[in-house]
Amino acid sequence: MSAKFQSPKGVHDVLPDDHLFFSYIKKIVRHRCRQSGFRRITTPLFENVDVFTRSLGESTDIVEKEMFLMESKSGKKLALKPEGTAGVVRAYLQHGMAQLPQPVELYYIEPHFRYNRPQKGRYRQFHQFGFEVIGEADPAIDAQVIFLAHQINADLGIADKLSLQLNTIGSLESRQKYKEDLVSFYTGKERSLCEDCKKRLHKNPLRLLDCKEEDCQILASMAPKFDSVMDDASKEHYALVKEYLDELGVPYTENPTLVRGLDYYSHTVFEFWSQSEGAQNATGGGGRYDGLVEEMGGQPTPAIGYAAGIERLIDYIKEAGIRPPNKDRVQVFVAQLGLPAKKKALPLLNALREKGINTVGAVGKDSLKAQVGLADKMNARYALIMGQIEVKENTMILRDMERGSQETISFDDAVDRMVELFGDNTIDENKLWEE
Repeated sequence: MSAKFQSPKGVHDVLPDDHLFFSYIKKIVRHRCRQSGFRRITTPLFENVDVFTRSLGESTDIVEKEMFLMESKSGKKLALKPEGTAGVVRAYLQHGMAQLPQPVELYYIEPHFRYNRPQKGRYRQFHQFGFEVIGEADPAIDAQVIFLAHQINADLGIADKLSLQLNTIGSLESRQKYKEDLVSFYTGKERSLCEDCKKRLHKNPLRLLDCKEEDCQILASMAPKFDSVMDDASKEHYALVKEYLDELGVPYTENPTLVRGLDYYSHTVFEFWSQSEGAQNATGGGGRYDGLVEEMGGQPTPAIGYAAGIERLIDYIKEAGIRPPNKDRVQVFVAQLGLPAKKKALPLLNALREKGINTVGAVGKDSLKAQVGLADKMNARYALIMGQIEVKENTMILRDMERGSQETISFDDAVDRMVELFGDNTIDENKLWEE
């Protein structure tokens, strides 16, 4: 019998087992970003729609087809955020971060929303982590951002399953000349294009190069190459990025058809592709967006960013057979029988938890056999058992659930004995600040 209520199409519940993977990824991202001087930012789940139409470009797929739109009671048009960079730049400008020491380095871990066709690793509500460096044009920053993304992939154990695709789309001036060359090349060949590319031809011709349709890919392979119109400064920037990546030991594949889908990109663009599925299942990507801050009303400010899809990363981690450490496992199960035992069990539960030991007690169960069976189902490492005899003698039975052995210990020594086995993980102020 199916459930009466189900989640909407394209969204999904993150169940406890998958939260292990979410926590694993978040911990690695926080660690690596902090090492590199990034500070965390959280922007609202929805923004004024102009934040996205102005920054992403009105002809992009996100703006034309994928944004969730809504209207406030006052008639203001709003959109659930489909990506993170535009909101971060809006916050950079709104809160005067241009007055801070530059560059400003920010990272986020947040849900995003796009109305697209649900498929493997692609949802209408999805989670991303990303980082932005705003206020520095040096190509060494490009290499450091790419290296940070590569480090995170390596920490997750999936770097060998991904290939770094690298390209440059040059300055605004050279890119405009290239768009004109592409339009000239494709004009008269419209019959060979898919319906989406027919629309892109005059709205966003760069997107013709990364279409996944076979006929469009054939045409793209014959299209003019960008290096024929790229200015010397763009060539030098790209050459230095590659030299720095070589020094950092980051392997890459130059991909002249990689352009990324958003209007705000310039110069360096990159993506991490599956080595088996290619661009069909890219885990993340980014690039330089030197004109975006100015486009959104600020002073000309160079910037670069990266974002990765957490759900897609989880798929690769699972395929690699990697199991994150489970800090949720029940370490101690306290079983008791009778009212006197229950009264002694309650403060014991709290005392063990205060020591940072994951402890569960089935205070509502009557049968000791049922309680110990529940401890086994919960995969508890140890059980502390107290019946009427143990209450009278002020003792407990300590059962090793994995080995099946047990011994009798003093009730007063129970907490110390568990601390010997698991350590004292009492949460103090310093540990709270580590999160």
